[in-house]
Amino acid sequence: MAGLDITPAAAPGRQVIQAYGEGRFRIAGQVHAGSVLVLPDRTVAWAVTAADGVTLDSLAEATAAEPPTEILLVGCGPRYAAVPEGLATDLQDAGVALEWMDTGAACRTFNVLLLEDRRVAAALIAIP
Repeated sequence: MAGLDITPAAAPGRQVIQAYGEGRFRIAGQVHAGSVLVLPDRTVAWAVTAADGVTLDSLAEATAAEPPTEILLVGCGPRYAAVPEGLATDLQDAGVALEWMDTGAACRTFNVLLLEDRRVAAALIAIP
């Protein structure tokens, strides 16, 4: 897979984001086509393709994770886009801090927080 390789050293089984681009992600050695939700121990497909499609319901797997997610990074695509109205408040009410940024920044930030053993999740919109 071509793209930017951002692989840090991590414990086995951790969902380190190794590369992104061309509509895919390489996470913990596996290639995932399209958008994904990444938790410390698993990665699942995510049906969202644009920032305005991010809702509390679309983030349910991350907000219901055990142990609970404390920080949710949303990679909103190739460039910053506005946070959908009410989303930050809804997540705050659920006890989750929202960090909204472009997908590349979210990938890099996820790896840093993962390596610090933070309870983090990332919702990443695939970029071309």
